[in-house]
Amino acid sequence: MIYELRRYLMRPGRRDTLISLFEREFIESQEATGMRVVGSFREVGEPDTFPWLRAFPDMTSRKQALEAFYGGPVWLANRDAANATMTDSDDVLLLRPAGPEFPSWERPATAETCPSSLYVATVHHVDGDDFAQLFHREAVPALAEAGVTPVACLETEHSENTFPRLPVRTGVQVFVWFARFETPEEEREVKLPMLEPRFTAPPERLRLRPTARSSLR
Repeated sequence: MIYELRRYLMRPGRRDTLISLFEREFIESQEATGMRVVGSFREVGEPDTFPWLRAFPDMTSRKQALEAFYGGPVWLANRDAANATMTDSDDVLLLRPAGPEFPSWERPATAETCPSSLYVATVHHVDGDDFAQLFHREAVPALAEAGVTPVACLETEHSENTFPRLPVRTGVQVFVWFARFETPEEEREVKLPMLEPRFTAPPERLRLRPTARSSLR
């Protein structure tokens, strides 16, 4: 699978407007082209961001699906309304699996109550291509001892962006892992000093509350 972790910068106060439009118009219409909308979130403490994830079987399918969606009637009818809510949509990481992948949840057909859960995505900027092995060998046991289990692990996909109309971040090497907590009160942050010698920048920690129709719940 190929994943995109997308983090939009919103105009002040416009995040919920985009979430409403996204959940009404852009979930099924994207998935009809062959991609999967994995999850959509409100980022805790960052009211003017909208992070979300989508996935594709491979890079060829990604190109075909993006061409179909962004050239299709649903996007063309709603793009102006969507674009009016945000100031930047280029903070995008192109990723591939580097361990467990996201579980499958049943998405509600309509916007109901938001799940109580909290996902924490930790983005490590690292050197070398073998960081995943270090993480699974050294960090996963320490996390397990603290009662934290990674539900998904991803790393940079270096393939050429074959849909340049949508930029992705280049010149980065990241490892991203996700933890799920049933409620925010159960969140635990675990220090992992054994990883620090491999960092090229401080970790980013995104605290994510699923939206009402997010598949990740």
